[in-house]
Amino acid sequence: MKARKIAVGILAFVMMFSQMWLPKAGAEGAPQIILMENVPEVSAEFEGDTITLHPLHIYEDGHFMKTDQNLTWKSSNKNVAKVDEDGQVTLTGKHGRTFIRVSDGENSDRIAIDYKVKKSHKKESAPAIVKQKGKQYNLIENAIEGMTMEEKVGQMLMPDYRNWDGQNVTEMLPEIEAQIKQYHLGGVILFRENVVTTEQTTKLVADYQEASEKYGMLMTIDQEGGIVTRLQSGTDMPGNMALGATRSPELAKNVGHAIGEELASLGINMNFAPDMDVNNNPDNPVIGVRSFGEDPELVADLGIAYTKGLQETGVAATAKHFPGHGDTAVDSHLGLPEVPYDKERLMQVELYPFQQAMEAGIDAIMTAHVTFPKIDDTKVISKKDGTEISLPATLSHKVLTELMRDEMGYEGVITTDAMNMGAIQDHFGSVDAAIRAVKAGTDIVLMPVGLPEVAEGLYEAVETGDIPEDRIEASVERILTLKVNRGIIKSENPIDVEDQIEEALQTVGSAEHKAVEKEAADKSITLVKNENVLPLDSNNDDHVVVVGRSFVSSLGDAVKVQHENTTVIEANASYTLTDEQRETIASADQIIVGTYTYSVGTRSPEHPQMMMVNAIMNETDVPVIAVGIRNPYDIMAYPNVDSYLTQYGFRTASFEATAATIFGDNAPTGKLPITIPGESGGVLYNFGHGLTY
Repeated sequence: MKARKIAVGILAFVMMFSQMWLPKAGAEGAPQIILMENVPEVSAEFEGDTITLHPLHIYEDGHFMKTDQNLTWKSSNKNVAKVDEDGQVTLTGKHGRTFIRVSDGENSDRIAIDYKVKKSHKKESAPAIVKQKGKQYNLIENAIEGMTMEEKVGQMLMPDYRNWDGQNVTEMLPEIEAQIKQYHLGGVILFRENVVTTEQTTKLVADYQEASEKYGMLMTIDQEGGIVTRLQSGTDMPGNMALGATRSPELAKNVGHAIGEELASLGINMNFAPDMDVNNNPDNPVIGVRSFGEDPELVADLGIAYTKGLQETGVAATAKHFPGHGDTAVDSHLGLPEVPYDKERLMQVELYPFQQAMEAGIDAIMTAHVTFPKIDDTKVISKKDGTEISLPATLSHKVLTELMRDEMGYEGVITTDAMNMGAIQDHFGSVDAAIRAVKAGTDIVLMPVGLPEVAEGLYEAVETGDIPEDRIEASVERILTLKVNRGIIKSENPIDVEDQIEEALQTVGSAEHKAVEKEAADKSITLVKNENVLPLDSNNDDHVVVVGRSFVSSLGDAVKVQHENTTVIEANASYTLTDEQRETIASADQIIVGTYTYSVGTRSPEHPQMMMVNAIMNETDVPVIAVGIRNPYDIMAYPNVDSYLTQYGFRTASFEATAATIFGDNAPTGKLPITIPGESGGVLYNFGHGLTY
């Protein structure tokens, strides 16, 4: 009996001693405090010899917020690591373990940090974070338990507020704030109409975050670079096909990083980029130069590099458009395209970059409004005209759940493409489409048409059991996991918006980013054909005439910087030239023609633009240099031109790089990331072709 009493006494002493450094339970009426790094889903790593810890307050209903006021920090073993008042832990270099403790005066939490010799490298030491265990760290599970069904559905809805009552939305409106709260929105997508200046954008994004009730909002945008660039005040990076022409993963990563830094400084935390479609169809009207190219490995390598650069800045990346929109000849904004291939072919081509991106840890994947009948042969009746159509990937359980989740093993967030696009809206209607997308396996319903109707339709589907509530909860878990991992959490003390604006002004359009933009543009220019014409001499008095319509002034301005004696001729809408313009062309020593195409029809030899180019070539004896401003395929319409360059986009840096190349200041190094077919079949120029001098 005496021995038993002694044992009980020792046990009580041990328990009392251990409790001294255990996190306290939440004091009555006060939120519990935890370190985010203790949450199982959160990955935390040292940068060199430092790491910053992030305290969260957990409230009774399970929702959580960042906290940074009135905190005290302590290290149990300062010989191993010290901690400052902002939660930054710095290793001393000595081996051992320390517990870092944070307290808000009512409650506390701790985390263990070890610094010891690696087992695999006896001469090297490395830090390790040892998470504490306890139900309080089941952050996301506890949050979901405390959410209403409407709050859960709200996390899955991501509308756009491009306009309101016919006016562009550039500041928070009471009506929008009311919808955010009423429907518990988890995110919003911004468009060019919303993001005019750096100051205005920063304020708008901060107001969106302030309007959200409990959880931080996914503030998203399509900032791909190139032809899909939303920020009006940002750096206009060349697009993916330009990067494909450089063949440089390092440059792709730098572009992604620069874009990420600009978005993060504005408070935008998710980018619907990169496009990882394999553009192996030259007739594709909607992807084209948004793709890195026609080779799956090139697309995967550059897409992953871009993603790493983007995600390094804390901005979530999104690969699109799964299972692949590259081999289509219909714009899904307008119609319903079909990709007819079987799974074996798709795994080798279209799906390959997505599989690689999944394995590399991409945050999200966007679906394609494209039918893949060899994967899902389900037929449905179109609400548009009553005809039988195939089910698009966005609404297909076989594509999103069976293929992407089960076969390919993807565990991240799935978002639909815009649900207002013709491929969906015309055939299904907004409510039916949203319900189908959720049942198929999507986590985010992007740009639903009629937010109130779609929200109510989803509520009803859950209440009737058409959509099981655990299906909704699985999506909310993925969304909240993404938010926590990217630090998208509401703060009890938000950063002062004026301080954020000051930082954004220093970041957006910075000299460092402009240098990346210039390097990408310079290295992308591809010299496809050169009959001993280029480079031109910028020092002589030759009369250079620049002819074109779309973006010809941009091309002309860039040429004038290189060569003063330059005349720019802008053709009219029908591409007919006046007698005076013809006389000017006849006086030229060299002619530069800029062509701009975006479809099969616009690049056809019968199109008035191409007829104008061929007429100029036939009516003059001087060299004609053509520039494919957007699509590299333009030379198909005028294969006998003396020289041809392609720049893959219409941003200023690309025009400057082209002009510098024409006059020898930039030696061309770009390689075609696609094959240029002949107008009547065969190959005109192969993938990988590119000249220099």
